[in-house]
Amino acid sequence: MNAPSKPGSKADRDLLRQDMTATGCTLADIAIEMRSRFRMRPREAWRHAHGWTLQQAADRITHASTTRPGEAVAADASLVGKWEKWPGPSSRRPSLPVLFAMAEAFTCGVADLLDLDDRRGLPEADLHLLIHRPPTAEPPTAASFIVSPPEPTGTDLVRFAADESATWAQWAEASNVGDIALEQLMAETRTLASDYLTSDPVPLFVRTRALRDRVFALLEGHQYPRQSADLYVAAGYLCGLLAWMSSDLGQLRDADTQGRTAWLCAELAGHNDLRAWVLSTRSKVAFWDGRLREAINFARHGATYQTKGSVAVLLSCQEADAWSELGAQDEALAALARVEEARAAMTGEDEIGGIFSCQPARQENYAAAAQLRVGRPAEALRSADKALTLLAAQPVRAYGTEAQIHISQAAAHLATGEAEGAIEALAPVLALPPDHRLAPVTRRLGELCAGIGRPFTSGTSAVGLRQAIEEFCVDSAPRHLALSPGEGSA
Repeated sequence: MNAPSKPGSKADRDLLRQDMTATGCTLADIAIEMRSRFRMRPREAWRHAHGWTLQQAADRITHASTTRPGEAVAADASLVGKWEKWPGPSSRRPSLPVLFAMAEAFTCGVADLLDLDDRRGLPEADLHLLIHRPPTAEPPTAASFIVSPPEPTGTDLVRFAADESATWAQWAEASNVGDIALEQLMAETRTLASDYLTSDPVPLFVRTRALRDRVFALLEGHQYPRQSADLYVAAGYLCGLLAWMSSDLGQLRDADTQGRTAWLCAELAGHNDLRAWVLSTRSKVAFWDGRLREAINFARHGATYQTKGSVAVLLSCQEADAWSELGAQDEALAALARVEEARAAMTGEDEIGGIFSCQPARQENYAAAAQLRVGRPAEALRSADKALTLLAAQPVRAYGTEAQIHISQAAAHLATGEAEGAIEALAPVLALPPDHRLAPVTRRLGELCAGIGRPFTSGTSAVGLRQAIEEFCVDSAPRHLALSPGEGSA
């Protein structure tokens, strides 16, 4: 049985508008009824009286403003929603040009769009223009408000100018975020980046997206420039984290989009560590998308920034990874040598940590994979064994990294004809729960399948392991995401 819709739902609004229109009520009558019945702000009531969505209202407001030179308004759905809520929380005060454009779009007077709370919240200069407008037989326009009132003179002129400066100073001094709130946002970002190493990706994606939206909403408001920079840093790391998650879930195009937005945030913040981490993320996405030259270029670009933590280590690892995939042995080994140099040159701790950190175990994981691709299975096995030893000593063991280390172990054993060693190495990987079977793991297992067969003395062993890998890859997080119903499904 369907639950009844709450009062003020779209169905209620549509029914009220239809009933009132059928009985000959005017738009003003409908707006007044919307306000009283559903407790709406005046501007929202007028929009619903027309039956418009936020975007439809934004389009009409923008068009209405173009008829007045110097008063053009660039409205969108988000801005209209904030103008409607003002002077409540998470709102934005509509300027006089905005109010005039709204009045023209809604075919009403500016006074119809304001209640007592609005008037109390308006700057004195704006109220002066509204109160002292001349009477006119035609519906008021922006010009009738701004041009017609007589300019103040004498002491009124001086006082009026002072009021305008005071109004601007109040705006400039205000901030919608404090230092403690910024510290909390960064702390929550660190928690998400750390939790991603051990948690199911989809629920964590939801949490990360929600925090990103909070940061975006704050950036749409007003704060001091240094606070804006800090918010851009948080937004950049969160978009970078969403890019990493999207890639691990097999959604490479969406990961690229998140990476571009993260880069914009890094540039706006002027933050070198964030720039480098974003380029590392973009290198990772390009690698798994088969754009190996781009992956190398992103990694090299990131290495040009002066950074404090371990990002330079990861960038050199990623460059080696891409070169090895291209079969360029000399370049891959040279990049692996730079990994050690980058580790020795570190001057500080990682700002975020978690997925935005390259611990020695992660470094050895990259080394093992690169050594395998350039035909050095013995060195790869040593790196994989060392990685597992290092990982066991860490307080947090990243299941994705651990799985890839075991796959490198298995591949090294296969390359040296040790079938039993490969089966033993893959056992913990194949035991991963489906929600932890990320795209890099399934991709690497798929590549491993091509090498199964020759080292096995028993064909049954080869077939059984290949079948287990295929079943693993089908029952994976990217597969579940791809098969899940979208928003448009019934």
